[in-house]
Amino acid sequence: MNLSERLNDDMKQAMKAQEKFKLTTIRMVRASIKNQEIELKRPLEDAEVLDILSREVKQRKDSLQEFEKAGRDDLAKDLAAEIEIISAYLPTQLTEEEIKVIVQQTIQETGASSKAEMGKVMTALMPKVKGLADGKLVNSLVQQFLQ
Repeated sequence: MNLSERLNDDMKQAMKAQEKFKLTTIRMVRASIKNQEIELKRPLEDAEVLDILSREVKQRKDSLQEFEKAGRDDLAKDLAAEIEIISAYLPTQLTEEEIKVIVQQTIQETGASSKAEMGKVMTALMPKVKGLADGKLVNSLVQQFLQ
């Protein structure tokens, strides 16, 4: 079962169980996927659906930080719940230690030794951790190792 089918099945189960919040969240995600399918004029592959899910989580995490700064705990609580629901469809995220090992390996592979070569490292690194790690964390770890 591909990711789109899994989202459809989970949406139907949420309807039957009358889980309105989960249903609303899945519908928002499915709308983003459908918009992308319309734009590309073809069904999306699982990798493309994962990209959309990652983007949706990232947007919500950014908004969550802003709501917490503004003291809007009610909205922050809802966003945290949405992040949890969407994250269930994403692959398990790498730990910081696992990312550090991959960053060190990639730096050795590329032969980079200064921050000026950070672009080269990031270009080689991002395909390895795509969907498995937060880009901000990866970027900060690369900067840390290239100092």
